[in-house]
Amino acid sequence: MILSHKHRFIFIKTTKTAGTSVEIALSKFCGPEDIIAAISPEDEVTRKELGYPGPQHHTAPLRHYSFQDWKSRLRRGVKPRWFYNHMPASLIRDRAPAEAWKTYYKFAIERNPWDRAVSLFYWHRRNKPDLSFETFMEDERYLGLRKSGFGLYSIDGKVVADRICRFETLEQDLEEVRQELGLPEPLVLPRAKGGFRAKKQHYRELMTPAYRDRIAEAFAWEIETFGYEF
Repeated sequence: MILSHKHRFIFIKTTKTAGTSVEIALSKFCGPEDIIAAISPEDEVTRKELGYPGPQHHTAPLRHYSFQDWKSRLRRGVKPRWFYNHMPASLIRDRAPAEAWKTYYKFAIERNPWDRAVSLFYWHRRNKPDLSFETFMEDERYLGLRKSGFGLYSIDGKVVADRICRFETLEQDLEEVRQELGLPEPLVLPRAKGGFRAKKQHYRELMTPAYRDRIAEAFAWEIETFGYEF
């Protein structure tokens, strides 16, 4: 998640949509007063190696500390987060300056839900190599993607982002966003959190007709809105 006062935008970061790569690329254009949420330690290394600004202005103001927050800070030096990685629009709205939320350009990324589900499967499998796709689907782990997609860039069922980029046309869509924002140069996306999908399997290789239909039912809005096909 990034809130840039310098370029007047809010990036709402969905999951399994190349969001980390986009977030790192956007960091390059952030100013000293912009809000940049922390990402994973390994991805922070990538951001640092590129010389881009890292996490800043993302921890909670002292007035919002709970008792547990004080204990964590005093014992372990941990500051509570106020702005964080996959943060829902409703919470960004509540914590961002009112004028920024009202007037800044807000955007997010969506992806073909069948492809996104397979990406999530391999993400889970990185630490559980014996996990089968059948178990993943039968446990309905894919349903969490709705909450971490549409659920992040909508409030009370209504989309609040000014632009939803498509993962499938990301380079073109981001260039249009760049021009809208007036960023000085195109975004160059580093590779982040990739390499977990074995042999780059296409989602059709794993999806049975029954699983295809389950995804279609769960993500009917995304499929209709963005014209996704199996």
